[in-house]
Amino acid sequence: MTSGRSATKLDSLPMFANDNEIAEAIVGKKAAKDFVSKMLPSLERLPGFPTVDSFHGGRPVILVRMFYEKYLRIPDAIVVSNAASVEDPTAWKKSRRKA
Repeated sequence: MTSGRSATKLDSLPMFANDNEIAEAIVGKKAAKDFVSKMLPSLERLPGFPTVDSFHGGRPVILVRMFYEKYLRIPDAIVVSNAASVEDPTAWKKSRRKA
């Protein structure tokens, strides 16, 4: 699915990002404005959601990620890898069907 736009992801953000950058990474560019105005105030009241660091001018992205992992109940055991997995051809049985 290519829509001609580059996706912003939490991984591509700096260590501290503003709310608009974080919103784009979470819900996409189209929904970011509504997310910042309607959803973010609710999230700020939840325990564990990081506050804006006034010295750095943004929220710590790693803490936003950790908040969502806990909020979505993503187990620590899940490891997301971009590496291509290697197929084991010996795991397949030969077809019994006649050609």
